[in-house]
Amino acid sequence: MTLSYTSIVLKSVPSKMSIRRAMTTMAGLHGKTLQQPWLLKNQAFINGKFVGAKSGKTFEVVNPASGKVIGSVPAMNTSDAEEAVAAAHTAFQSWRNTTAKERSSVLRRWFNLMEEHKEDLAVIMTVEAGKPLAEARGELGYGGSFLEFFAEEAKRIQGEVLQPMLPNREMLLLRQPVGVAGFITPWNFPNAMITRKAGAALAAGCSCVLKPAEDTPFSALALAALAHEAGVPPGVFNVITSLKTDAAAVGNLLCTSPHIAVISFTGSTGVGKILYEQCAQGVKKLGLELGGNAPFIVFNSARLDVAVNALMVAKFRNAGQACISANRVLVQSDIYDRFLAAVKTAMEALRVGDGLLEGITVGPLINRPQMNKVSTLVSESVSQGATVLLGGGPHTAGELFYQPTLLTDVTSEMPCCATEVFGPVVSVMKFDTEEEAVRIANDCKTGLAGYFMSQDVSQVWRVARQLEVGMVGINEGLISAAEAAFGGIKESGLGREGSSHGLDDYLETKYLCIGNTHL
Repeated sequence: MTLSYTSIVLKSVPSKMSIRRAMTTMAGLHGKTLQQPWLLKNQAFINGKFVGAKSGKTFEVVNPASGKVIGSVPAMNTSDAEEAVAAAHTAFQSWRNTTAKERSSVLRRWFNLMEEHKEDLAVIMTVEAGKPLAEARGELGYGGSFLEFFAEEAKRIQGEVLQPMLPNREMLLLRQPVGVAGFITPWNFPNAMITRKAGAALAAGCSCVLKPAEDTPFSALALAALAHEAGVPPGVFNVITSLKTDAAAVGNLLCTSPHIAVISFTGSTGVGKILYEQCAQGVKKLGLELGGNAPFIVFNSARLDVAVNALMVAKFRNAGQACISANRVLVQSDIYDRFLAAVKTAMEALRVGDGLLEGITVGPLINRPQMNKVSTLVSESVSQGATVLLGGGPHTAGELFYQPTLLTDVTSEMPCCATEVFGPVVSVMKFDTEEEAVRIANDCKTGLAGYFMSQDVSQVWRVARQLEVGMVGINEGLISAAEAAFGGIKESGLGREGSSHGLDDYLETKYLCIGNTHL
Protein backbone atom coordinates (compact mmCIF):
# COMPACT_ATOMS: atom_id res chain seq x y z
CA MET A 1 0.00 0.00 0.00
CA THR A 2 1.28 3.49 -0.88
CA LEU A 3 0.93 6.14 1.80
CA SER A 4 0.77 9.83 0.97
CA TYR A 5 3.21 12.18 2.65
CA THR A 6 0.31 13.83 4.46
CA SER A 7 -0.79 10.57 6.06
CA ILE A 8 2.75 9.90 7.27
CA VAL A 9 2.97 13.36 8.79
CA LEU A 10 -0.35 13.13 10.59
CA LYS A 11 0.63 9.87 12.26
CA SER A 12 3.81 11.39 13.66
CA VAL A 13 2.44 14.75 14.87
CA PRO A 14 1.64 15.08 18.60
CA SER A 15 -1.98 15.95 19.28
CA LYS A 16 -2.89 19.61 19.24
CA MET A 17 -4.20 19.35 22.76
CA SER A 18 -0.85 18.05 24.02
CA ILE A 19 0.89 20.97 22.29
CA ARG A 20 -1.57 23.44 23.78
CA ARG A 21 -0.96 22.09 27.29
CA ALA A 22 2.77 22.95 26.96
CA MET A 23 2.19 26.58 27.90
CA THR A 24 3.13 29.17 30.44
CA THR A 25 0.89 31.15 32.75
CA MET A 26 -0.66 34.53 32.02
CA ALA A 27 1.12 36.32 34.84
CA GLY A 28 3.52 38.10 32.54
CA LEU A 29 0.95 40.05 30.55
CA HIS A 30 0.32 42.55 33.35
CA GLY A 31 -3.45 42.74 33.27
CA LYS A 32 -3.92 41.85 29.61
CA THR A 33 -5.59 38.56 28.79
CA LEU A 34 -5.27 36.35 25.74
CA GLN A 35 -8.26 34.77 24.08
CA GLN A 36 -6.05 31.70 23.53
CA PRO A 37 -3.56 31.52 26.41
CA TRP A 38 -1.82 28.46 24.91
CA LEU A 39 -0.09 30.83 22.49
CA LEU A 40 2.20 32.09 25.26
CA LYS A 41 4.86 29.37 25.42
CA ASN A 42 7.70 28.89 27.86
CA GLN A 43 9.52 26.13 25.97
CA ALA A 44 11.51 25.90 22.75
CA PHE A 45 10.21 23.94 19.75
CA ILE A 46 12.25 21.07 18.32
CA ASN A 47 11.03 18.27 16.07
CA GLY A 48 7.36 19.08 16.61
CA LYS A 49 7.54 19.24 20.41
CA PHE A 50 7.87 22.01 22.98
CA VAL A 51 10.92 21.16 25.06
CA GLY A 52 13.24 22.63 27.66
CA ALA A 53 17.01 22.96 27.48
CA LYS A 54 18.98 19.80 28.15
CA SER A 55 20.70 21.64 30.98
CA GLY A 56 17.39 22.58 32.54
CA LYS A 57 18.47 26.24 32.57
CA THR A 58 16.09 29.07 31.73
CA PHE A 59 16.27 32.84 31.47
CA GLU A 60 13.75 35.57 32.16
CA VAL A 61 12.25 37.85 29.52
CA VAL A 62 11.42 41.38 30.66
CA ASN A 63 8.79 43.85 29.47
CA PRO A 64 10.85 46.92 28.44
CA ALA A 65 8.01 49.28 29.29
CA SER A 66 7.48 48.14 32.88
CA GLY A 67 10.66 46.27 33.75
CA LYS A 68 8.53 43.36 34.95
CA VAL A 69 9.23 39.75 34.08
CA ILE A 70 6.94 38.30 31.39
CA GLY A 71 8.11 34.73 31.80
CA SER A 72 11.03 32.37 31.27
CA VAL A 73 12.25 30.34 28.29
CA PRO A 74 14.97 27.69 27.90
CA ALA A 75 18.59 28.85 27.94
CA MET A 76 19.76 26.52 25.20
CA ASN A 77 23.33 25.91 24.05
CA THR A 78 25.09 24.22 21.16
CA SER A 79 23.98 20.76 22.29
CA ASP A 80 20.32 21.76 21.94
CA ALA A 81 21.08 23.48 18.65
CA GLU A 82 22.66 20.29 17.29
CA GLU A 83 19.48 18.40 18.14
CA ALA A 84 17.39 20.96 16.28
CA VAL A 85 19.69 20.83 13.23
CA ALA A 86 19.52 17.02 13.20
CA ALA A 87 15.72 17.14 13.35
CA ALA A 88 15.60 19.66 10.51
CA HIS A 89 18.02 17.58 8.43
CA THR A 90 15.88 14.45 8.85
CA ALA A 91 12.68 16.34 8.09
CA PHE A 92 14.17 17.85 4.95
CA GLN A 93 14.50 14.44 3.33
CA SER A 94 10.70 14.18 3.21
CA TRP A 95 9.69 17.86 3.01
CA ARG A 96 11.81 18.39 -0.11
CA ASN A 97 9.67 15.83 -1.94
CA THR A 98 6.31 17.38 -1.19
CA THR A 99 4.42 18.96 -4.04
CA ALA A 100 4.23 22.71 -4.42
CA LYS A 101 0.49 22.46 -3.77
CA GLU A 102 1.07 20.69 -0.44
CA ARG A 103 3.58 23.30 0.70
CA SER A 104 1.31 26.08 -0.46
CA SER A 105 -1.62 24.68 1.51
CA VAL A 106 0.44 24.44 4.72
CA LEU A 107 1.64 28.04 4.38
CA ARG A 108 -1.89 29.24 3.66
CA ARG A 109 -3.18 27.52 6.81
CA TRP A 110 -0.35 29.10 8.81
CA PHE A 111 -1.33 32.50 7.44
CA ASN A 112 -5.01 31.92 8.24
CA LEU A 113 -4.16 31.02 11.82
CA MET A 114 -2.06 34.17 12.18
CA GLU A 115 -5.05 36.20 11.03
CA GLU A 116 -7.37 34.35 13.40
CA HIS A 117 -5.12 35.00 16.40
CA LYS A 118 -3.77 38.40 15.40
CA GLU A 119 -4.95 40.22 18.53
CA ASP A 120 -3.34 37.73 20.90
CA LEU A 121 -0.11 37.82 18.91
CA ALA A 122 -0.16 41.63 19.03
CA VAL A 123 -0.48 41.64 22.82
CA ILE A 124 2.44 39.21 23.17
CA MET A 125 4.56 41.33 20.84
CA THR A 126 3.79 44.60 22.61
CA VAL A 127 4.61 43.13 26.00
CA GLU A 128 8.01 41.76 24.97
CA ALA A 129 9.11 44.27 22.29
CA GLY A 130 7.49 47.42 23.73
CA LYS A 131 6.00 48.75 20.50
CA PRO A 132 2.51 50.29 20.67
CA LEU A 133 -0.34 47.83 20.20
CA ALA A 134 -1.42 49.50 16.96
CA GLU A 135 2.08 49.02 15.56
CA ALA A 136 2.13 45.41 16.70
CA ARG A 137 -1.11 44.79 14.81
CA GLY A 138 0.47 46.42 11.78
CA GLU A 139 3.53 44.21 11.99
CA LEU A 140 1.35 41.12 12.19
CA GLY A 141 -0.44 42.16 9.02
CA TYR A 142 2.96 42.64 7.39
CA GLY A 143 4.34 39.39 8.79
CA GLY A 144 1.32 37.40 7.71
CA SER A 145 1.58 38.80 4.21
CA PHE A 146 4.83 36.90 3.68
CA LEU A 147 3.16 33.58 4.45
CA GLU A 148 0.30 34.49 2.15
CA PHE A 149 2.65 35.64 -0.63
CA PHE A 150 4.98 32.65 -0.50
CA ALA A 151 2.04 30.25 -0.31
CA GLU A 152 1.37 31.37 -3.88
CA GLU A 153 5.02 31.66 -4.94
CA ALA A 154 5.54 28.01 -4.00
CA LYS A 155 3.46 27.09 -7.06
CA ARG A 156 5.50 29.36 -9.32
CA ILE A 157 8.97 27.89 -8.78
CA GLN A 158 9.85 26.94 -12.32
CA GLY A 159 12.83 25.68 -14.27
CA GLU A 160 13.84 26.25 -17.88
CA VAL A 161 14.04 24.27 -21.10
CA LEU A 162 17.09 25.38 -23.08
CA GLN A 163 17.69 25.28 -26.83
CA PRO A 164 20.82 23.12 -27.42
CA MET A 165 23.40 24.02 -30.01
CA LEU A 166 24.08 20.34 -30.81
CA PRO A 167 21.69 17.73 -32.26
CA ASN A 168 20.20 14.80 -30.32
CA ARG A 169 20.39 16.61 -27.02
CA GLU A 170 17.90 18.03 -24.50
CA MET A 171 18.97 20.61 -21.90
CA LEU A 172 17.02 21.66 -18.81
CA LEU A 173 17.49 23.71 -15.65
CA LEU A 174 15.79 22.53 -12.44
CA ARG A 175 15.35 24.62 -9.27
CA GLN A 176 15.63 22.49 -6.15
CA PRO A 177 15.67 23.27 -2.40
CA VAL A 178 19.16 23.73 -0.97
CA GLY A 179 18.58 21.96 2.34
CA VAL A 180 18.28 23.12 5.95
CA ALA A 181 18.17 26.88 6.53
CA GLY A 182 19.49 28.53 9.68
CA PHE A 183 17.79 31.77 10.74
CA ILE A 184 19.05 34.35 13.23
CA THR A 185 16.48 37.10 13.73
CA PRO A 186 16.36 40.42 15.63
CA TRP A 187 14.13 41.80 18.35
CA ASN A 188 12.77 44.87 16.57
CA PHE A 189 10.33 42.99 14.30
CA PRO A 190 9.96 39.67 16.12
CA ASN A 191 7.25 38.29 13.83
CA ALA A 192 7.84 39.66 10.34
CA MET A 193 11.58 38.97 10.29
CA ILE A 194 10.74 35.30 10.89
CA THR A 195 7.89 34.89 8.41
CA ARG A 196 9.88 36.72 5.71
CA LYS A 197 12.53 34.00 5.94
CA ALA A 198 10.46 30.95 6.87
CA GLY A 199 7.76 31.63 4.28
CA ALA A 200 10.32 31.60 1.48
CA ALA A 201 12.27 28.63 2.85
CA LEU A 202 9.25 26.40 3.37
CA ALA A 203 7.82 27.37 -0.02
CA ALA A 204 11.09 26.29 -1.64
CA GLY A 205 11.05 22.94 0.19
CA CYS A 206 13.64 23.71 2.87
CA SER A 207 13.37 22.95 6.57
CA CYS A 208 14.74 25.45 9.09
CA VAL A 209 16.19 26.16 12.52
CA LEU A 210 15.44 29.56 14.02
CA LYS A 211 17.28 31.36 16.79
CA PRO A 212 15.25 34.45 17.74
CA ALA A 213 16.64 37.36 19.75
CA GLU A 214 16.76 36.76 23.50
CA ASP A 215 14.66 39.91 24.12
CA THR A 216 11.66 38.67 22.10
CA PRO A 217 11.36 34.86 22.07
CA PHE A 218 7.63 34.64 22.81
CA SER A 219 6.56 35.89 19.39
CA ALA A 220 8.72 33.23 17.76
CA LEU A 221 7.33 30.49 20.00
CA ALA A 222 3.76 31.59 19.29
CA LEU A 223 4.55 31.29 15.59
CA ALA A 224 5.85 27.77 16.22
CA ALA A 225 2.59 26.84 17.95
CA LEU A 226 0.59 28.10 14.98
CA ALA A 227 2.93 26.35 12.52
CA HIS A 228 2.18 23.08 14.28
CA GLU A 229 -1.55 23.79 14.21
CA ALA A 230 -1.25 24.49 10.49
CA GLY A 231 0.29 21.09 9.83
CA VAL A 232 3.95 21.99 9.40
CA PRO A 233 5.56 18.56 9.91
CA PRO A 234 7.86 17.84 12.87
CA GLY A 235 11.39 19.06 12.25
CA VAL A 236 10.51 21.39 9.39
CA PHE A 237 10.28 24.48 11.63
CA ASN A 238 12.35 24.52 14.84
CA VAL A 239 12.90 27.31 17.38
CA ILE A 240 15.82 27.37 19.83
CA THR A 241 16.06 30.06 22.51
CA SER A 242 19.33 31.13 24.08
CA LEU A 243 20.96 33.84 26.13
CA LYS A 244 23.25 36.40 24.52
CA THR A 245 26.18 34.69 26.25
CA ASP A 246 25.49 31.54 24.20
CA ALA A 247 24.44 33.32 21.00
CA ALA A 248 27.93 33.42 19.47
CA ALA A 249 28.50 29.70 19.98
CA VAL A 250 25.05 28.78 18.68
CA GLY A 251 25.49 31.07 15.69
CA ASN A 252 28.88 29.52 14.94
CA LEU A 253 27.37 26.04 15.06
CA LEU A 254 24.68 27.01 12.57
CA CYS A 255 27.26 28.61 10.28
CA THR A 256 29.66 25.67 10.35
CA SER A 257 27.32 22.67 10.58
CA PRO A 258 27.55 20.46 7.47
CA HIS A 259 23.78 19.90 7.74
CA ILE A 260 22.98 23.61 7.32
CA ALA A 261 22.95 24.72 3.68
CA VAL A 262 22.10 28.41 4.02
CA ILE A 263 22.16 31.07 6.74
CA SER A 264 19.82 34.06 6.78
CA PHE A 265 20.62 36.78 9.30
CA THR A 266 19.00 40.10 10.09
CA GLY A 267 20.94 42.30 12.50
CA SER A 268 23.99 44.49 12.89
CA THR A 269 26.70 44.85 10.28
CA GLY A 270 29.34 43.86 12.83
CA VAL A 271 27.73 40.52 13.62
CA GLY A 272 26.94 39.98 9.95
CA LYS A 273 30.65 40.20 9.09
CA ILE A 274 31.44 37.55 11.71
CA LEU A 275 28.80 35.19 10.29
CA TYR A 276 30.07 35.88 6.77
CA GLU A 277 33.54 34.73 7.81
CA GLN A 278 32.20 31.64 9.58
CA CYS A 279 30.05 30.61 6.61
CA ALA A 280 33.08 30.89 4.33
CA GLN A 281 34.58 27.80 5.97
CA GLY A 282 31.94 25.64 4.30
CA VAL A 283 31.26 27.94 1.33
CA LYS A 284 27.72 28.19 2.66
CA LYS A 285 24.97 30.24 1.01
CA LEU A 286 24.33 33.39 3.00
CA GLY A 287 21.67 36.09 3.14
CA LEU A 288 22.46 39.20 5.18
CA GLU A 289 20.10 42.07 5.97
CA LEU A 290 22.30 44.41 8.00
CA GLY A 291 22.40 47.94 9.34
CA GLY A 292 21.63 51.15 7.52
CA ASN A 293 21.98 54.89 7.85
CA ALA A 294 19.08 56.05 5.74
CA PRO A 295 19.10 59.56 4.28
CA PHE A 296 15.78 61.40 4.11
CA ILE A 297 16.03 64.26 1.59
CA VAL A 298 13.44 67.03 1.30
CA PHE A 299 13.79 69.08 -1.86
CA ASN A 300 12.28 72.53 -2.39
CA SER A 301 9.61 71.11 -4.70
CA ALA A 302 8.30 68.70 -2.03
CA ARG A 303 4.78 68.88 -0.71
CA LEU A 304 5.24 69.88 2.90
CA ASP A 305 2.44 67.72 4.31
CA VAL A 306 3.58 64.64 2.38
CA ALA A 307 7.19 65.13 3.52
CA VAL A 308 6.30 65.55 7.19
CA ASN A 309 3.96 62.56 7.23
CA ALA A 310 6.53 60.40 5.47
CA LEU A 311 9.24 61.35 7.96
CA MET A 312 7.04 60.61 10.96
CA VAL A 313 6.40 57.11 9.63
CA ALA A 314 9.98 56.48 8.52
CA LYS A 315 11.46 57.75 11.79
CA PHE A 316 9.16 56.91 14.69
CA ARG A 317 7.91 53.44 13.85
CA ASN A 318 9.05 51.23 16.74
CA ALA A 319 10.58 54.30 18.42
CA GLY A 320 13.10 54.58 15.59
CA GLN A 321 14.34 51.03 16.11
CA ALA A 322 14.22 49.91 12.49
CA CYS A 323 17.02 49.23 10.03
CA ILE A 324 15.35 51.40 7.38
CA SER A 325 14.53 54.21 9.81
CA ALA A 326 15.34 57.70 8.51
CA ASN A 327 18.60 58.61 10.22
CA ARG A 328 19.92 61.70 8.40
CA VAL A 329 17.35 64.33 7.41
CA LEU A 330 18.60 66.67 4.67
CA VAL A 331 16.40 69.68 3.89
CA GLN A 332 16.89 72.14 1.04
CA SER A 333 17.34 75.75 2.10
CA ASP A 334 14.15 77.28 0.65
CA ILE A 335 11.84 74.87 2.48
CA TYR A 336 14.02 74.35 5.57
CA ASP A 337 12.32 76.68 8.06
CA ARG A 338 8.77 75.65 7.16
CA PHE A 339 9.64 71.96 7.24
CA LEU A 340 11.41 72.25 10.58
CA ALA A 341 8.44 74.02 12.17
CA ALA A 342 5.98 71.45 10.83
CA VAL A 343 8.10 68.50 12.01
CA LYS A 344 8.43 70.03 15.48
CA THR A 345 4.65 70.41 15.69
CA ALA A 346 4.12 66.80 14.59
CA MET A 347 6.67 65.51 17.09
CA GLU A 348 5.06 67.43 19.95
CA ALA A 349 1.87 65.48 19.28
CA LEU A 350 3.56 62.11 19.84
CA ARG A 351 2.51 60.25 22.98
CA VAL A 352 5.20 58.28 24.81
CA GLY A 353 4.36 55.41 27.13
CA ASP A 354 3.51 51.74 27.62
CA GLY A 355 2.37 50.33 24.28
CA LEU A 356 -0.57 48.55 25.91
CA LEU A 357 -2.17 51.90 26.77
CA GLU A 358 -4.63 53.54 24.42
CA GLY A 359 -3.29 56.30 22.17
CA ILE A 360 0.43 55.64 22.74
CA THR A 361 2.52 56.26 19.62
CA VAL A 362 6.09 55.82 20.92
CA GLY A 363 7.12 52.97 23.18
CA PRO A 364 10.36 52.24 25.06
CA LEU A 365 13.76 51.31 23.73
CA ILE A 366 14.34 47.58 23.96
CA ASN A 367 16.96 47.41 26.72
CA ARG A 368 19.51 49.32 28.77
CA PRO A 369 22.40 49.05 26.25
CA GLN A 370 20.20 50.57 23.56
CA MET A 371 19.10 53.35 25.92
CA ASN A 372 22.72 54.10 26.75
CA LYS A 373 23.67 54.15 23.06
CA VAL A 374 20.97 56.66 22.10
CA SER A 375 21.74 58.89 25.09
CA THR A 376 25.45 58.88 24.27
CA LEU A 377 24.95 59.64 20.57
CA VAL A 378 22.76 62.64 21.38
CA SER A 379 24.98 64.04 24.15
CA GLU A 380 28.14 63.68 22.04
CA SER A 381 26.47 65.37 19.06
CA VAL A 382 25.33 68.25 21.25
CA SER A 383 28.84 68.62 22.64
CA GLN A 384 30.05 68.93 19.03
CA GLY A 385 27.63 71.74 18.21
CA ALA A 386 24.20 70.22 17.52
CA THR A 387 21.21 72.20 18.84
CA VAL A 388 18.38 70.49 20.72
CA LEU A 389 15.12 71.91 19.42
CA LEU A 390 12.97 69.32 21.18
CA GLY A 391 13.56 66.56 23.72
CA GLY A 392 17.17 65.59 24.18
CA GLY A 393 17.07 63.14 27.09
CA PRO A 394 15.28 60.34 28.95
CA HIS A 395 11.50 60.47 29.26
CA THR A 396 9.66 60.31 32.56
CA ALA A 397 7.52 57.38 31.36
CA GLY A 398 10.13 54.89 32.55
CA GLU A 399 13.75 53.80 32.61
CA LEU A 400 13.93 52.80 28.93
CA PHE A 401 11.90 55.65 27.43
CA TYR A 402 13.63 58.39 25.47
CA GLN A 403 12.09 61.70 24.48
CA PRO A 404 11.32 62.25 20.80
CA THR A 405 14.30 64.47 19.99
CA LEU A 406 14.83 67.04 17.26
CA LEU A 407 18.43 68.12 16.57
CA THR A 408 19.46 70.91 14.22
CA ASP A 409 22.80 72.41 13.16
CA VAL A 410 24.13 68.88 12.69
CA THR A 411 26.94 67.82 10.36
CA SER A 412 27.73 64.51 8.71
CA GLU A 413 30.65 63.94 11.09
CA MET A 414 28.54 64.11 14.26
CA PRO A 415 27.68 60.76 15.92
CA CYS A 416 23.94 61.24 15.35
CA CYS A 417 24.58 61.19 11.57
CA ALA A 418 27.67 59.02 11.29
CA THR A 419 26.05 56.21 13.31
CA GLU A 420 22.72 54.42 12.98
CA VAL A 421 20.92 55.82 16.04
CA PHE A 422 18.11 53.24 16.40
CA GLY A 423 16.07 55.61 18.54
CA PRO A 424 13.48 58.45 18.32
CA VAL A 425 15.99 61.09 17.24
CA VAL A 426 15.60 63.35 14.17
CA SER A 427 18.87 64.94 13.03
CA VAL A 428 18.39 67.75 10.48
CA MET A 429 20.95 69.44 8.24
CA LYS A 430 20.49 72.06 5.53
CA PHE A 431 21.70 71.81 1.93
CA ASP A 432 21.56 74.06 -1.13
CA THR A 433 21.86 71.94 -4.28
CA GLU A 434 20.74 68.52 -5.47
CA GLU A 435 24.34 67.49 -6.09
CA GLU A 436 25.24 68.38 -2.51
CA ALA A 437 22.36 66.32 -1.09
CA VAL A 438 23.23 63.24 -3.15
CA ARG A 439 26.89 63.52 -2.18
CA ILE A 440 26.05 63.69 1.54
CA ALA A 441 23.53 60.84 1.25
CA ASN A 442 26.04 58.54 -0.47
CA ASP A 443 28.93 59.37 1.86
CA CYS A 444 28.26 56.26 3.94
CA LYS A 445 29.56 52.70 4.22
CA THR A 446 26.05 51.27 4.33
CA GLY A 447 23.34 51.41 1.70
CA LEU A 448 20.07 49.86 2.83
CA ALA A 449 17.28 52.41 2.29
CA GLY A 450 16.95 56.04 1.32
CA TYR A 451 14.05 58.47 1.02
CA PHE A 452 13.48 61.70 -0.81
CA MET A 453 10.57 64.08 -1.29
CA SER A 454 10.11 65.85 -4.62
CA GLN A 455 7.35 66.80 -7.04
CA ASP A 456 9.83 67.32 -9.89
CA VAL A 457 9.52 64.26 -12.19
CA SER A 458 12.94 64.72 -13.76
CA GLN A 459 14.53 65.07 -10.34
CA VAL A 460 12.74 61.94 -9.16
CA TRP A 461 14.42 59.83 -11.84
CA ARG A 462 17.83 61.47 -11.42
CA VAL A 463 18.04 61.11 -7.67
CA ALA A 464 16.49 57.63 -7.54
CA ARG A 465 19.19 56.34 -9.88
CA GLN A 466 22.02 58.14 -8.07
CA LEU A 467 21.28 57.10 -4.47
CA GLU A 468 23.56 54.25 -3.41
CA VAL A 469 20.97 52.16 -1.59
CA GLY A 470 19.01 48.99 -2.25
CA MET A 471 15.58 50.58 -1.65
CA VAL A 472 14.26 54.08 -2.29
CA GLY A 473 11.10 55.66 -0.89
CA ILE A 474 9.92 58.54 -3.08
CA ASN A 475 7.23 60.68 -1.43
CA GLU A 476 6.65 57.68 0.83
CA GLY A 477 7.94 56.70 4.27
CA LEU A 478 6.54 53.17 4.50
CA ILE A 479 8.18 51.10 1.79
CA SER A 480 8.22 47.50 3.08
CA ALA A 481 5.93 45.00 1.34
CA ALA A 482 5.90 41.24 0.82
CA GLU A 483 5.86 41.64 -2.95
CA ALA A 484 8.90 43.96 -2.95
CA ALA A 485 12.57 42.95 -2.84
CA PHE A 486 14.02 44.01 0.54
CA GLY A 487 17.77 44.39 0.89
CA GLY A 488 20.76 46.68 0.61
CA ILE A 489 24.14 47.26 -1.00
CA LYS A 490 27.61 48.08 0.33
CA GLU A 491 27.86 47.01 4.01
CA SER A 492 24.09 46.66 4.36
CA GLY A 493 24.08 43.06 3.26
CA LEU A 494 23.72 40.38 0.61
CA GLY A 495 20.68 39.10 -1.23
CA ARG A 496 17.01 40.06 -1.13
CA GLU A 497 14.05 39.02 1.01
CA GLY A 498 10.42 39.17 -0.04
CA SER A 499 9.22 39.17 -3.66
CA SER A 500 9.97 36.30 -6.02
CA HIS A 501 13.66 37.05 -5.45
CA GLY A 502 13.23 36.05 -1.80
CA LEU A 503 13.25 32.40 -2.91
CA ASP A 504 16.70 32.61 -4.47
CA ASP A 505 18.65 31.92 -1.26
CA TYR A 506 16.72 28.67 -0.73
CA LEU A 507 17.00 27.23 -4.25
CA GLU A 508 19.83 25.73 -6.27
CA THR A 509 19.83 25.57 -10.06
CA LYS A 510 20.66 22.11 -11.43
CA TYR A 511 21.56 21.63 -15.09
CA LEU A 512 20.43 18.44 -16.87
CA CYS A 513 21.92 17.42 -20.20
CA ILE A 514 20.26 14.44 -21.91
CA GLY A 515 22.31 13.18 -24.84
CA ASN A 516 21.78 10.76 -27.70
CA THR A 517 18.05 11.33 -27.77
CA HIS A 518 17.71 10.71 -31.54
CA LEU A 519 14.33 12.43 -31.50
